[in-house]
Amino acid sequence: MTVSATTADTGRKTQPAVSVVVPCYDGGRFLDALMRSLARQTFRDFEIVIVDDGSRDPETLRRLEALRDEARVIRQPNAGPSAARNTGILAAQAAILFMLDCDDTVEPDFLAETVPLLQASPPDVGMVFSDVRLAGAESGVSTRYFNRFDLLFTNTLSSGLVMRRKAWRASGGYDEAMRDGYEDWDFSLRLTRAGYRGVRVAKPLYVYQIASAAAPSRSTVIDNRRLYGALWRYIREHHRDSYTVPAMLRLWRGTRDGTGRVPLWKGIAAYLLALVLPDMIFNLMIAHLHRGPRADRPDANTVRSAHAASPVTQS
Repeated sequence: MTVSATTADTGRKTQPAVSVVVPCYDGGRFLDALMRSLARQTFRDFEIVIVDDGSRDPETLRRLEALRDEARVIRQPNAGPSAARNTGILAAQAAILFMLDCDDTVEPDFLAETVPLLQASPPDVGMVFSDVRLAGAESGVSTRYFNRFDLLFTNTLSSGLVMRRKAWRASGGYDEAMRDGYEDWDFSLRLTRAGYRGVRVAKPLYVYQIASAAAPSRSTVIDNRRLYGALWRYIREHHRDSYTVPAMLRLWRGTRDGTGRVPLWKGIAAYLLALVLPDMIFNLMIAHLHRGPRADRPDANTVRSAHAASPVTQS
């Protein structure tokens, strides 16, 4: 369903201003809350595109079928969250995209705060994001921010990006090979390498659901399997030009605007340790650094995909 304005003379729906793209894999138990949060949006000119990424859970399949009058539901064989997002974007009608995970929700003013800000921003602003409120197994607020240097070491943005379609296109889209996690972080780096920057709404309008032990999230898998080293190495290899010491120094000097939280020495040290330490040792070091409540971590909202423990802690 497209919740958009109609033309005065024909009564037909116009092209929506925003496409809400929702990847879903066996997430039927979350869809009622997600749809309620979208129904409460004060900004109404949007469509909902849900991509069923090969769900097998009967409850999810029944719920998705029941949503066909409220959203466009696209089914594909299981290919991972990146592929599901790319599929949804290709099917979306709007020039502005909002990426919303199926187990998350948004506050009523989320679109009303983010969409006009993006529309009024200069062309090099490719995405708008808000701070994040944690819900579920943990609580608290995670402050998001944009800094190109810090982004080399931790995803400072949010998975819930409101972005220009042309920015997604220029970035090359989400990396569909990244099925174990960190694909959101990789995508944030792709956006910055394409020349785009992000703007923050300093309110916790995106509600990030923290999974329980009974229903572990992808971050739990990353934690348990100690995948930090391998995933960050993959990112460094695919953004090789950004991960040389001269490039990092140039980027650090160019982002001395007060937004940075990763000290130069700590970023360089993490990079060098990742180069010389075996993954097992590096992973144990990162696990030790990130013990404690997730809400206290600088990248606390990064739990399922690109969002998990980062290779450095921030000061």
